[in-house]
Amino acid sequence: MKAILSDIHGNLEALESVLADIRAKGINEIYCLGDIVGYGPNPRECIDLVMKHCQMTLLGNHDQGALFDPEGFNQGAERAIFWTREQLEKGDPRGNERRWEFLGELPRTHREGDLLYVHGSARNPLNEYVFPDDIYNQRKMERIFGLVSKYCFQGHTHVPGVFTESLRFLRPEECDFRYSLGQEKLLINVGSVGQPRNGDPRSSYVILDDSGQVVFQRVPYDVESTRAKILAIPELDNYLGDRLLDGR
Repeated sequence: MKAILSDIHGNLEALESVLADIRAKGINEIYCLGDIVGYGPNPRECIDLVMKHCQMTLLGNHDQGALFDPEGFNQGAERAIFWTREQLEKGDPRGNERRWEFLGELPRTHREGDLLYVHGSARNPLNEYVFPDDIYNQRKMERIFGLVSKYCFQGHTHVPGVFTESLRFLRPEECDFRYSLGQEKLLINVGSVGQPRNGDPRSSYVILDDSGQVVFQRVPYDVESTRAKILAIPELDNYLGDRLLDGR
Protein backbone atom coordinates (compact mmCIF):
# COMPACT_ATOMS: atom_id res chain seq x y z
CA MET A 1 0.00 0.00 0.00
CA LYS A 2 1.37 3.40 -0.95
CA ALA A 3 0.38 7.05 -0.81
CA ILE A 4 0.80 9.09 -3.97
CA LEU A 5 0.83 12.87 -3.75
CA SER A 6 1.72 15.81 -5.97
CA ASP A 7 1.90 19.59 -6.28
CA ILE A 8 2.93 20.61 -2.79
CA HIS A 9 3.98 24.06 -3.97
CA GLY A 10 5.81 25.18 -0.86
CA ASN A 11 2.75 24.77 1.37
CA LEU A 12 4.23 23.47 4.61
CA GLU A 13 1.00 23.36 6.61
CA ALA A 14 -0.70 21.27 3.93
CA LEU A 15 2.23 18.87 3.56
CA GLU A 16 2.56 18.34 7.30
CA SER A 17 -1.17 17.57 7.57
CA VAL A 18 -1.03 15.11 4.68
CA LEU A 19 2.04 13.34 6.08
CA ALA A 20 0.33 13.07 9.47
CA ASP A 21 -2.74 11.56 7.79
CA ILE A 22 -0.57 9.07 5.92
CA ARG A 23 1.22 8.05 9.13
CA ALA A 24 -2.09 7.64 10.94
CA LYS A 25 -3.15 5.17 8.25
CA GLY A 26 0.00 3.12 8.76
CA ILE A 27 1.38 3.77 5.26
CA ASN A 28 5.16 3.78 4.97
CA GLU A 29 5.63 4.14 1.21
CA ILE A 30 5.10 7.62 -0.24
CA TYR A 31 5.54 8.73 -3.86
CA CYS A 32 5.68 12.41 -4.87
CA LEU A 33 4.89 13.38 -8.47
CA GLY A 34 6.65 16.73 -8.42
CA ASP A 35 6.19 20.46 -7.93
CA ILE A 36 7.51 20.53 -4.40
CA VAL A 37 8.10 24.27 -4.76
CA GLY A 38 6.52 27.26 -6.46
CA TYR A 39 3.69 29.56 -5.30
CA GLY A 40 4.06 28.79 -1.60
CA PRO A 41 6.05 30.35 1.26
CA ASN A 42 8.09 27.38 2.57
CA PRO A 43 10.12 25.82 -0.26
CA ARG A 44 13.09 24.73 1.86
CA GLU A 45 11.01 23.07 4.54
CA CYS A 46 8.90 21.22 1.97
CA ILE A 47 11.94 19.93 0.11
CA ASP A 48 13.39 18.69 3.41
CA LEU A 49 10.20 16.80 4.28
CA VAL A 50 9.99 15.21 0.83
CA MET A 51 13.62 14.14 1.03
CA LYS A 52 12.96 12.59 4.43
CA HIS A 53 9.64 10.87 3.83
CA CYS A 54 9.21 10.08 0.11
CA GLN A 55 10.69 6.93 -1.38
CA MET A 56 10.21 8.15 -4.95
CA THR A 57 10.03 11.76 -6.16
CA LEU A 58 9.68 13.15 -9.68
CA LEU A 59 10.65 16.50 -11.15
CA GLY A 60 7.81 18.97 -11.66
CA ASN A 61 7.78 21.98 -13.96
CA HIS A 62 8.07 24.40 -11.03
CA ASP A 63 10.97 22.42 -9.62
CA GLN A 64 12.66 22.69 -13.00
CA GLY A 65 11.81 26.40 -13.10
CA ALA A 66 13.70 26.86 -9.83
CA LEU A 67 16.68 24.98 -11.24
CA PHE A 68 16.71 26.81 -14.56
CA ASP A 69 14.76 29.71 -16.05
CA PRO A 70 10.96 29.29 -15.92
CA GLU A 71 9.32 28.84 -19.31
CA GLY A 72 5.67 29.41 -20.14
CA PHE A 73 4.79 30.68 -16.65
CA ASN A 74 2.40 33.53 -16.01
CA GLN A 75 3.77 36.62 -14.29
CA GLY A 76 2.70 35.59 -10.79
CA ALA A 77 4.12 32.10 -11.11
CA GLU A 78 7.37 33.45 -12.56
CA ARG A 79 7.81 35.94 -9.71
CA ALA A 80 7.16 33.14 -7.21
CA ILE A 81 9.80 30.94 -8.84
CA PHE A 82 12.44 33.68 -8.74
CA TRP A 83 11.60 34.30 -5.07
CA THR A 84 11.78 30.55 -4.40
CA ARG A 85 15.21 30.41 -6.03
CA GLU A 86 16.40 33.18 -3.71
CA GLN A 87 15.24 31.19 -0.68
CA LEU A 88 17.23 28.18 -1.89
CA GLU A 89 20.37 30.28 -2.29
CA LYS A 90 20.63 32.06 1.05
CA GLY A 91 20.88 31.44 4.78
CA ASP A 92 21.75 27.73 4.84
CA PRO A 93 24.70 26.90 2.54
CA ARG A 94 25.05 23.21 3.41
CA GLY A 95 21.32 22.57 3.48
CA ASN A 96 20.78 24.47 0.25
CA GLU A 97 23.52 22.51 -1.51
CA ARG A 98 21.79 19.31 -0.48
CA ARG A 99 18.43 20.63 -1.70
CA TRP A 100 19.80 21.71 -5.08
CA GLU A 101 21.45 18.33 -5.56
CA PHE A 102 18.20 16.58 -4.71
CA LEU A 103 16.17 18.65 -7.18
CA GLY A 104 18.81 18.32 -9.87
CA GLU A 105 18.79 14.53 -9.71
CA LEU A 106 15.02 14.02 -9.87
CA PRO A 107 13.76 11.88 -12.78
CA ARG A 108 10.86 12.83 -15.04
CA THR A 109 9.20 9.41 -15.07
CA HIS A 110 9.11 6.27 -12.97
CA ARG A 111 7.83 2.83 -14.01
CA GLU A 112 6.92 -0.22 -11.96
CA GLY A 113 5.43 -2.95 -14.12
CA ASP A 114 2.05 -1.70 -15.39
CA LEU A 115 2.31 1.50 -13.35
CA LEU A 116 3.71 4.71 -14.83
CA TYR A 117 4.27 7.81 -12.73
CA VAL A 118 4.66 11.30 -14.25
CA HIS A 119 4.05 14.90 -13.27
CA GLY A 120 2.24 16.09 -16.41
CA SER A 121 1.42 13.35 -18.92
CA ALA A 122 2.90 10.22 -20.45
CA ARG A 123 3.55 12.20 -23.63
CA ASN A 124 5.20 15.19 -21.96
CA PRO A 125 6.02 14.21 -18.38
CA LEU A 126 6.97 17.69 -17.28
CA ASN A 127 4.64 20.19 -18.95
CA GLU A 128 1.54 18.72 -20.61
CA TYR A 129 -1.76 19.31 -18.84
CA VAL A 130 -4.51 16.72 -19.08
CA PHE A 131 -7.70 18.52 -18.07
CA PRO A 132 -11.13 16.95 -17.53
CA ASP A 133 -12.41 18.57 -20.73
CA ASP A 134 -9.72 16.76 -22.70
CA ILE A 135 -12.00 13.73 -22.87
CA TYR A 136 -13.52 15.60 -25.84
CA ASN A 137 -10.13 15.80 -27.54
CA GLN A 138 -10.05 12.25 -28.83
CA ARG A 139 -6.79 12.59 -30.75
CA LYS A 140 -4.89 13.98 -27.77
CA MET A 141 -6.19 11.31 -25.41
CA GLU A 142 -5.54 8.45 -27.84
CA ARG A 143 -1.94 9.55 -28.21
CA ILE A 144 -1.44 9.76 -24.47
CA PHE A 145 -3.12 6.43 -23.76
CA GLY A 146 -0.98 4.90 -26.51
CA LEU A 147 2.08 5.57 -24.33
CA VAL A 148 0.55 3.98 -21.22
CA SER A 149 0.82 0.22 -20.83
CA LYS A 150 -1.95 0.07 -18.21
CA TYR A 151 -2.14 2.79 -15.54
CA CYS A 152 -0.59 6.23 -15.22
CA PHE A 153 -0.57 8.36 -12.06
CA GLN A 154 -0.13 12.09 -12.63
CA GLY A 155 -0.68 15.57 -11.21
CA HIS A 156 0.01 19.04 -12.66
CA THR A 157 -3.61 20.21 -13.14
CA HIS A 158 -4.39 20.07 -9.38
CA VAL A 159 -7.75 18.46 -10.28
CA PRO A 160 -8.18 14.89 -8.96
CA GLY A 161 -10.03 12.19 -10.85
CA VAL A 162 -9.88 9.20 -13.17
CA PHE A 163 -9.62 9.29 -16.97
CA THR A 164 -10.68 6.08 -18.71
CA GLU A 165 -9.54 4.92 -22.13
CA SER A 166 -13.20 5.04 -23.18
CA LEU A 167 -12.92 8.81 -22.69
CA ARG A 168 -14.73 9.37 -19.44
CA PHE A 169 -13.57 11.54 -16.57
CA LEU A 170 -14.78 10.65 -13.10
CA ARG A 171 -14.32 13.08 -10.25
CA PRO A 172 -13.73 11.46 -6.84
CA GLU A 173 -17.27 12.36 -5.75
CA GLU A 174 -18.68 10.51 -8.78
CA CYS A 175 -17.03 7.20 -7.85
CA ASP A 176 -17.45 7.41 -4.08
CA PHE A 177 -13.76 8.33 -3.79
CA ARG A 178 -12.73 4.81 -4.89
CA TYR A 179 -11.82 3.29 -8.23
CA SER A 180 -10.63 -0.26 -8.86
CA LEU A 181 -7.86 -0.91 -11.32
CA GLY A 182 -9.27 -3.27 -13.95
CA GLN A 183 -8.72 -4.20 -17.59
CA GLU A 184 -9.22 -0.70 -19.00
CA LYS A 185 -6.30 1.70 -19.26
CA LEU A 186 -6.52 4.59 -16.80
CA LEU A 187 -4.96 7.96 -16.10
CA ILE A 188 -5.31 8.86 -12.42
CA ASN A 189 -4.80 12.45 -11.32
CA VAL A 190 -3.99 12.54 -7.62
CA GLY A 191 -4.85 16.22 -7.15
CA SER A 192 -2.76 18.71 -5.19
CA VAL A 193 -1.47 18.82 -1.64
CA GLY A 194 -0.67 22.50 -1.53
CA GLN A 195 -2.95 24.24 -4.01
CA PRO A 196 -6.20 22.36 -4.82
CA ARG A 197 -8.18 23.71 -7.77
CA ASN A 198 -11.41 21.77 -7.74
CA GLY A 199 -13.44 23.93 -5.38
CA ASP A 200 -12.34 22.11 -2.22
CA PRO A 201 -9.63 23.83 -0.13
CA ARG A 202 -8.57 20.59 1.54
CA SER A 203 -5.41 18.82 0.41
CA SER A 204 -5.78 15.90 -1.97
CA TYR A 205 -3.76 12.71 -2.40
CA VAL A 206 -4.48 9.06 -3.21
CA ILE A 207 -3.80 5.70 -1.68
CA LEU A 208 -3.12 2.69 -3.90
CA ASP A 209 -4.01 -0.27 -1.72
CA ASP A 210 -2.94 -3.89 -2.00
CA SER A 211 -6.23 -4.92 -3.64
CA GLY A 212 -5.68 -2.56 -6.58
CA GLN A 213 -8.07 0.12 -5.42
CA VAL A 214 -7.29 3.80 -5.78
CA VAL A 215 -8.73 5.70 -2.81
CA PHE A 216 -8.94 9.50 -3.00
CA GLN A 217 -8.19 11.30 0.25
CA ARG A 218 -9.07 14.79 1.50
CA VAL A 219 -7.15 16.35 4.38
CA PRO A 220 -7.93 19.72 6.03
CA TYR A 221 -5.06 21.99 7.05
CA ASP A 222 -4.53 25.49 8.45
CA VAL A 223 -5.24 27.41 5.25
CA GLU A 224 -5.27 30.78 6.99
CA SER A 225 -1.71 30.33 8.28
CA THR A 226 -0.40 29.57 4.80
CA ARG A 227 -2.36 32.46 3.33
CA ALA A 228 -1.02 34.88 5.95
CA LYS A 229 2.56 33.86 5.13
CA ILE A 230 1.98 34.48 1.42
CA LEU A 231 0.37 37.88 2.02
CA ALA A 232 3.39 38.88 4.10
CA ILE A 233 5.84 38.23 1.24
CA PRO A 234 5.76 41.08 -1.33
CA GLU A 235 7.24 38.88 -4.08
CA LEU A 236 4.30 36.45 -3.84
CA ASP A 237 1.03 37.71 -5.33
CA ASN A 238 -1.83 37.96 -2.83
CA TYR A 239 -3.92 35.91 -5.22
CA LEU A 240 -1.74 32.89 -4.49
CA GLY A 241 -2.92 33.03 -0.90
CA ASP A 242 -6.51 34.08 -1.51
CA ARG A 243 -7.17 31.21 -3.93
CA LEU A 244 -6.34 28.68 -1.21
CA LEU A 245 -9.50 29.65 0.71
CA ASP A 246 -11.75 28.35 -2.07
CA GLY A 247 -9.59 25.67 -3.66
CA ARG A 248 -9.33 27.41 -7.02
